[in-house]
Amino acid sequence: MSLNPRISNWDNRRIWIIGASSGIGQALAILLLQKGARVALSARHTETLQALARDWAETSTVLPLDVCDEKAWSVAHLALQKKWQGIDHLVFCAADYEAVRAWTLDVGRIRQMVNTNLEGPMIAVATVLPDMLAAGSGSISIIASVAGYTGLPKSLVYGPTKAALINFCESLYLDVHDKGIAVSVINPGFVDTAMTQKNDFRMPALITPGIAAHEIVQGLEAGDFEIHFPKRFTRWLRLLRHLPYTLRFRVLAKVAEAS
Repeated sequence: MSLNPRISNWDNRRIWIIGASSGIGQALAILLLQKGARVALSARHTETLQALARDWAETSTVLPLDVCDEKAWSVAHLALQKKWQGIDHLVFCAADYEAVRAWTLDVGRIRQMVNTNLEGPMIAVATVLPDMLAAGSGSISIIASVAGYTGLPKSLVYGPTKAALINFCESLYLDVHDKGIAVSVINPGFVDTAMTQKNDFRMPALITPGIAAHEIVQGLEAGDFEIHFPKRFTRWLRLLRHLPYTLRFRVLAKVAEAS
């Protein structure tokens, strides 16, 4: 049973993608543009966005944005409202990641990751939701991670931000679903991006951003609340989080030793 309305046609759908300059966000933007959507491209790296927009001049819009800058959200949102008179779908893809163990905790990096990964999406929702509620329609999708399923080695800051995002999306769905707003949380496994290329351990079931984008679109079209992939990896992690701690910690300790 679908928890959100299914999407059968992307033509002229007004989509704002945050974090569109690279990785999953960029691949998703290209795929949705190919499907006929109008896409607003936001990130800090405007040169990359502008290069992408040149290939889609009629249907793309570049909106420079630092997700940690609260005032920048209002400016970007107002510009988009003037251009489109509304937003059909917000997709938050921006993220910050660094492998962190307990003995490498750094206050500055903690704040930076929390601000980008958790505060940023919350501000995004606070920015677009009033107009969606007034219209009685709209969709919000946020990329979290399977790292939010359970505590994992080398994920002492990143994992908790993603766990909080999953919780946030669940709570958001309960608040706004009956008001005509669709909500989905996207939990990828390992995707080959600049962010994950910093890892010094083997990443099982590694996929390309293009494959991730197709998985996301398929999940949105099916009306899924949680979109997780690749299934051959995420299903094991979903099972792991239901194990008793005695078994779960034993498995994860082996993983930590291997990495």
